[in-house]
Amino acid sequence: MFLVRVFYISVLLLLPVISFAQSKLDTIQHLEVVTVLADRYREIIPSQRLSGAHLEALNSFSVADAIRYFSGVQIKDYGGIGGLKTVDIRSMGTNHMGVFYDGIQLGNAQNGQIDLGKFSLDNIEEISLYNGQKSEIFQSAKDFGSAGTIYLRTQRPRFTNGKTTNVKSFFRTGSFDLVNPSILWEQQIGKDGARPVSTSLNAEYIYSSGKYPFRYRKMLHDGTVAWDTTAVRQNGNIHSLRLEGGLNGFMEEGKWNIKAYFYDSEKGIPGAIVNNIWKRSQRQWDRNFFTQGNFQKQLSDRHAMLINMKYAADRMRYLNPDTTLMYIDNTFLQQEFYASVANKYSILPQWDVDFSTDYQWNTLDATLQDFVYPQRNTILVALATAFEWKRLKAQASLLGTFVFDRTSPPDPLSTGKEGKSPDDKQEYTPAIFLSYQPFGRLQESPLLLRAFYKRIFRMPTFNDLYYTDIGNISLRPEYTTQYNLGFQYETQVKTLLIASLQFRADAYYNEVTDKIIAVPKGNGQYRWMMMNIGYVKIRGVDVSAHVETQGFASLPIIGVSLNYTYQKAQDFSDPSDNDPESGTYGRQIAYIPWHSGSAIANIRWKTWDMNYSFIYVGERYHNSSNIRENYEQPWYTHDLTLGKTFSYRKIKCKLSAEINNILNQYYDVVLNYPMPGRNYKLILKMEI
Repeated sequence: MFLVRVFYISVLLLLPVISFAQSKLDTIQHLEVVTVLADRYREIIPSQRLSGAHLEALNSFSVADAIRYFSGVQIKDYGGIGGLKTVDIRSMGTNHMGVFYDGIQLGNAQNGQIDLGKFSLDNIEEISLYNGQKSEIFQSAKDFGSAGTIYLRTQRPRFTNGKTTNVKSFFRTGSFDLVNPSILWEQQIGKDGARPVSTSLNAEYIYSSGKYPFRYRKMLHDGTVAWDTTAVRQNGNIHSLRLEGGLNGFMEEGKWNIKAYFYDSEKGIPGAIVNNIWKRSQRQWDRNFFTQGNFQKQLSDRHAMLINMKYAADRMRYLNPDTTLMYIDNTFLQQEFYASVANKYSILPQWDVDFSTDYQWNTLDATLQDFVYPQRNTILVALATAFEWKRLKAQASLLGTFVFDRTSPPDPLSTGKEGKSPDDKQEYTPAIFLSYQPFGRLQESPLLLRAFYKRIFRMPTFNDLYYTDIGNISLRPEYTTQYNLGFQYETQVKTLLIASLQFRADAYYNEVTDKIIAVPKGNGQYRWMMMNIGYVKIRGVDVSAHVETQGFASLPIIGVSLNYTYQKAQDFSDPSDNDPESGTYGRQIAYIPWHSGSAIANIRWKTWDMNYSFIYVGERYHNSSNIRENYEQPWYTHDLTLGKTFSYRKIKCKLSAEINNILNQYYDVVLNYPMPGRNYKLILKMEI
């Protein structure tokens, strides 16, 4: 009943806005199709971005592959095209990372992790990464609710030279028996003088056997080699289909869009190489669907409104037919409804305020014994302000989060969790962002000093709380506190050779408290329980630089980007666990390297382009006990792409050849999940 009441209230609140928007559609005037980036001039903490030709030039198969080139980021990659790929920023944990798709957050109430390997780059126009949060206030309350955010912006149709249709297609083939066609169709609706409305449809299919050779090497405690062999990775095949459709429109001082997304896949799970077992038989089926829309309108000179709505349904089936371990055939279905209204008001030309209200409903069904079928109702309220005074810019926000979980007993006679629910949560979290231009003309100073403070939390997931015999309904939220101090220098040099130069550096200190981890339960080797015991301190430095040359006469244009990260992320959970040989207290947490970095060099000359990229991840440990048995060696990869653009009749074509991991290095990102060695890809792109 609570859900029904909240749903009706949300609809009633939105009806006047929808009616107002509909009435305005009759008086729409024709506008040029442009990219609208709201409040960009107020961006205090600039993001790391990949867009346009720079994004296309990378040797990246999915969004996760592209994000590897940002500083301060760790990717957990379990190998292969279909392997799970998640992102962690500044060592705060995957669940503290918000991922937004065309302005609305992607959700996973079951385990809190977004698999970025499911999202292709074929229709992605820009990827942005923000530490803390996006530093503009005209946004939903959800945008204030993560320790870091990734924004994926899909391509919005643009029509030039009187065209009303755009068609773009890709075909990829190469190692691992890859077959990957995709097509993007964009169509303008309406004649000149009418309101500009456009549609887009994107379809992509992926098949891969997932087979690749890898080297498996085992060292004994005394440093001798136990075995060193080469094998072929098995059970990593994948079939997947992705469909996306969109409807986009502009109006007088406003815009709107509607999107539908469908993803269906079947894949094998190669599993870890342990106990001399080289082949697994587990399978996973995913079927994800969401539809979303947003409406943005400048209602007056001072008042603007933004509305977001979304419905999502995600079905996942996991099968383990191996009875020597444990036969498992579980199906999970989670649903989500989300609605948001944001209102921005300009008190003065230099002073804005924003009030945002979000409502979200999540539910999870599962074929688990004694499952409690949880439902979560979340209300978020954000009050934010932005102020500019001469060379100083400031933003502050306060987010109120109210969470109400309810469960249903699996059986009236059950002696399990019988509908017990955790206490309702009520949390208030602040954030402050500052920037200052020390010299130069206003809005043109090449040097920008910046700082921010943010405290935020993440709720325990449904798995944390309710997974049968593992969940713990007494879990507290997991908090992060962030401090950041940095600067950026950016200028158009306009010398004989150099066209632009950018340099960024940030020092940061983070704390993660009440970290949720799994601990052994009782004496059973395979019995675990979720607990709040973690406390982590993180100190780090991110440095990045970019330089691009002029394109004089027949000289090529060269762009070079460099990123470096140093992190000291220490586990201070248990002061008594300080044994110098095997203790974890004060040691580097699992999978966080002290040093990591990347380099990208792009050369464009006439109809040719070449892109070289390098990624380095330094030494680390796969456990907070930093002993020799847990040590992981550094790894690095070199990738190279060569492309040629040409025309065939009226079709613009580009043929590219990729070589990834040129030196054929064998490495694991996650222990016992070997990554591919040298591999190849051939790509044909056609545009009409």
